[in-house]
Amino acid sequence: MNWKEHIVSDKDVLIGKPTIVGTRISVAHIVNLLAQGWSEAQILENYPRLTRESLQAVFLYLQDCLNDGLLYSPIKKSA
Repeated sequence: MNWKEHIVSDKDVLIGKPTIVGTRISVAHIVNLLAQGWSEAQILENYPRLTRESLQAVFLYLQDCLNDGLLYSPIKKSA
């Protein structure tokens, strides 16, 4: 799967934050829901414009960001 078919960034939508194609639902919002304990089924039930593929695309997008070092934050070791 190519995540670029499911996630876009448009400066006129949510100030350019990555969103699911055809929605104003940001990748960050999906990640926040998952971090709060929402299941895939709960997300799909509450956001019917989303699909299993769009949720998978979120993970592929994040994986590419991590691989490219875009989400890397060095951890400082205490002395």
